Amino acid sequence: MLPEDESAHCCRVLRHKPGDEIAVVDGKGNRFRCTITDANPKRTAVEISDRECIREHWGCRICLAVAPTKNSDRMEWLLEKATEIGVDEIVLLKCEHSERKAIKTERLRKILVSAMKQSLKAKLPVLGEVVSIKDFLKECREGQRFFGYCDDNTPRKNFAKECRAATDTTIMIGPEGDFSPTEVKRALEAGFEAVTFGRSRMRTETAALFAVGTVHIINQTNEQA
Repeated sequence: MLPEDESAHCCRVLRHKPGDEIAVVDGKGNRFRCTITDANPKRTAVEISDRECIREHWGCRICLAVAPTKNSDRMEWLLEKATEIGVDEIVLLKCEHSERKAIKTERLRKILVSAMKQSLKAKLPVLGEVVSIKDFLKECREGQRFFGYCDDNTPRKNFAKECRAATDTTIMIGPEGDFSPTEVKRALEAGFEAVTFGRSRMRTETAALFAVGTVHIINQTNEQA
C-alpha cells in the first residue's frame, strides 16, 4: 500500500490506473516493479512482481557534515543537490559561529526523498537531528576525514589532491562565520585534515557541494584508469 502523499501523486498527478506498472523504492536500496491493483488517491494498492537491489555507484561511503546556513532555502538546495549527486549520510552540525541552530528535519527529509526519486536512486541518505561538533568529532573515527577552512594562517592541503579514491570519506564544512579556533584545534586533534577547495572563497553550501562532487569525480576517474 502506498503512503497517502505518494498515492495522491500517483493517481492525481501521474494519472495512473489499475493495471499500470510502476517502480517503487523503499529508501533502503531496493527497487520494486509493481502493478497497480487499486488506484485510490488515499491508499493506492500495488502488487509486487519483482525486486532489484540497487547499490550506490560511487564506490565508497560519503558523509557530509555541514553547519546549517542562516538562509534555510540555501540549506534545502544543498541537500537536494548533494542527494542527486550521491551521498550516504548528512550530519547537521551546531558550531560556535552557527547562526541557525534549530532545523525542521522533517521538511528536509521530504526534500531528500524527492531528490532520491528524481535522480533514480533507491537509498535515502541518513539524516539525523542537529548535533554539536564536539560530539560529532568524538563519534567520527573511520575513513579519510577532512574539514574545509578559510584561515590562511592554518596549514591546509588541496582537497582534490589529498582525497583518495574508493575510500570512505567524511567532509566537514563550517557555518558562514567558519569554524572557531577551538573547533579547528579539536578537529585536528581528532585526526581531521584541514583542506582548501581552491583559490575562491565559497559559501557554506557551495563548498559542501563542491567537496561532494570532487569525491565523485576522483572515484569516477579511478574507475576509468
